[in-house]
Amino acid sequence: MRFARLFLALLGLALAMLAPPAARAADLDAAFARIATENFNEIEAAIGDLAATGNDKAATALQAMTDGALVYAPATKGVFIKKADGSFLDARTGVAPAEAPFATKPVRVNNRIRRALEAALGSLTLLAPDPAKRLAAAEAVFKSRDVAALPALDVALAKESDAKVKRVMTQARAAAILAKPDATDAEKVAAIDVVAERGDQDALSLFANLRANGAPIVKMAAETAAGAIERRLAVLSSVQNVWYGLSLGSVLLLAAIGLAITFGVMGIINMAHGEMVMLGAYTTFVVQELLRTRFPGLFDWSLAIALPLAFLVSGAVGVLLERSVIRFLYGRPLETLLATWGVSLILQQAVRSAFGANNREVGAPSFMAGSFDFMGLQITYGRLWIVVFCAAVFAALLFVLKATSFGLKMRAVTQNRRMAACMGIRTPWVDSLTFGLGSGIAGIAGVALSQIDNVSPNLGQSYIVDSFMVVVFGGVGNLWGTLVAALSLGIANKFLEPFAGAVLGKILLLVFIILFIQKRPRGLFALKGRAVEA
Repeated sequence: MRFARLFLALLGLALAMLAPPAARAADLDAAFARIATENFNEIEAAIGDLAATGNDKAATALQAMTDGALVYAPATKGVFIKKADGSFLDARTGVAPAEAPFATKPVRVNNRIRRALEAALGSLTLLAPDPAKRLAAAEAVFKSRDVAALPALDVALAKESDAKVKRVMTQARAAAILAKPDATDAEKVAAIDVVAERGDQDALSLFANLRANGAPIVKMAAETAAGAIERRLAVLSSVQNVWYGLSLGSVLLLAAIGLAITFGVMGIINMAHGEMVMLGAYTTFVVQELLRTRFPGLFDWSLAIALPLAFLVSGAVGVLLERSVIRFLYGRPLETLLATWGVSLILQQAVRSAFGANNREVGAPSFMAGSFDFMGLQITYGRLWIVVFCAAVFAALLFVLKATSFGLKMRAVTQNRRMAACMGIRTPWVDSLTFGLGSGIAGIAGVALSQIDNVSPNLGQSYIVDSFMVVVFGGVGNLWGTLVAALSLGIANKFLEPFAGAVLGKILLLVFIILFIQKRPRGLFALKGRAVEA
């Protein structure tokens, strides 16, 4: 009886959508007047009448009723939505009444009414003007497999014009048929074919019971469809791991590319490189705090503003470090390592004293928020922009090295320092500017890492070991080697994690690199030059 009543209400909804606006308004008023009662039968009928109007105000009122916020005034039969602050909105118009209602009562709700509310809200959402809401409603029906939603889906499918929404509604209807007790085997087989088109985990879960308890023909269809979905998911999982590996590799490349330059040109083991990354992240935090308080309209430009500032701050600190400490320790690798490690501790404590030890919030601009689906892959805009940004930084650095006078001098010093000095190149200044360039790029990496990691004084320590692994594996001072090494280690790490775990996976990679450099001490792509090869 209740199913028949729901079907008639949905049929009335379809007819109501074709009615003129004046008739719809009259029906809406009558439905609101009918709901102002203590009688559960009348309330249930009024819910069906409200759903049949197809009006947005009806959906708002029914949602308020679900939340326990729909009240009525017994004296006037007026229906209102009670807000959290105690004020009221007229449920019919959506605006505040001229006078607050007197002696209101909540519209009564029990389990039967709740089921009627769910069905009514589902039917209203399936016919909502916004395609995104209709799509979300269809997805919800697919996951719930609610047989009672079949009449609503039939009405919605008859009116739907958006191809994507219609496809999901068809799949939701098929899922409901699979849960329908009296569905025939032919209907179930046809529904299996429709659901199998999704090819995702939700579709696979629908077939679990059919594979075990279905009729022979249904079981065979479910087995075939499930096998195809499982193969597709296996391929998709591998592709997803490759994407995650590329995004991780781009992060490693950003953190290591500056170290590859300084290590390659100067032979300096800079343990303070991670702190240059940290300074870039804190520069981003300071820029965003200033924009939040003084120029909130420019927040989406915060990263564009922070990029050059982070490069300058970290680059200046790098030049100062090279001029004041490292220049006196050339040719003494152990002392350089200890000195830069001490500098890293000083920089960490300085930032901790200035900003505190707690993590700092760095927000994401609007264009980096959210995600999108690409052929079954879930790709976040933040990670995508970091990959694009990493490629842009790498291309810019290649341009500097290959097409500028400074790049030519830097390559000359890398390959044969003594010969470069004999040719008139001021190698000490090349060292300073190179160290500043590497530190500045580390600062730019900090801007990117602030979007995916906690900004704290210990931020750089999380990447210093991985950066050295990338540089040694790829070949000291070789940018292409650094690129290949970062992407290779990122992808390998993501394929190892599901089987070995995050910690053991990194240990296995470290063991592999140790064994690899026993065979190729200069890495994948060794630099060429008389001094380097000597």
